[in-house]
Amino acid sequence: MPILNKDMQVCISLAGRPSNIGTRFHNFLYDELGLNFVYKAFTTDDLEGAVRGIRALGIRGCSVSMPFKEAIIPLVDNLEASAVAIESVNTVVNEDGFLTASNTDYEAVAQLLAEHEVDPASSVLVRGSGGMAKAVVAAFRGAGFDEVTVLARNAEAGASLAEKYGYRWVATDPEPDHDVIVNVTPLGMQGADEGALAFGEEHIRRAATVFDVVAFPSETPLIVAARASGKALITGAEVIALQAARQFERYTGVALTPEQVARASAFSRQ
Repeated sequence: MPILNKDMQVCISLAGRPSNIGTRFHNFLYDELGLNFVYKAFTTDDLEGAVRGIRALGIRGCSVSMPFKEAIIPLVDNLEASAVAIESVNTVVNEDGFLTASNTDYEAVAQLLAEHEVDPASSVLVRGSGGMAKAVVAAFRGAGFDEVTVLARNAEAGASLAEKYGYRWVATDPEPDHDVIVNVTPLGMQGADEGALAFGEEHIRRAATVFDVVAFPSETPLIVAARASGKALITGAEVIALQAARQFERYTGVALTPEQVARASAFSRQ
């Protein structure tokens, strides 16, 4: 990485619980590509003040995580279609004080559905109703999927999410007859739930494609079970790397190769 200098462009992240993942991903690529950029993670209890700082200090880009993804919307100047689709922001780009917001989570899921050639005629079961579930469900709608069921114990959030995109909501596990199953909950995530299997064996056996948005670990119990059953897989590691790559491209104007994304992703997870 270049020595810190007055012309270096700064990108940041704002999160309730900052991690080193984005910091390592972006700085790895700045270093590899010789870009005069630096990336630093922050948290704040003054979102409005932080956004004023982005404008005032010429911060080039900002990654936005929970709990700021919706609260930041009225503080920016323009929303791209990806942010409008799910009323949630995870990326802000600063052009001379004009802030444009987008959601690269949505874009990443949409791209992965296309790359993995998931048939829009498939029946889909999505477990979860939080912020990332909004990105996933919206991406399925945008890709032309008509038969999607949202499985969520939170009746208000689950029903609202399903209704927004014209889908069905259920509070308990339906019959295992879906072609695609998607976990967008903490089940299987490193920590208290890391041993949990997000779907039962019958759901996995019936499905053709298994999609787990959990990124840490990349080999969740669901992914391990689905791989053993010979299912087509979409992993959270793919999602987090692709959404970060799209952020990188917006901040720097540099398009990344799949090999560069893979190297940065591996480094970020060490």
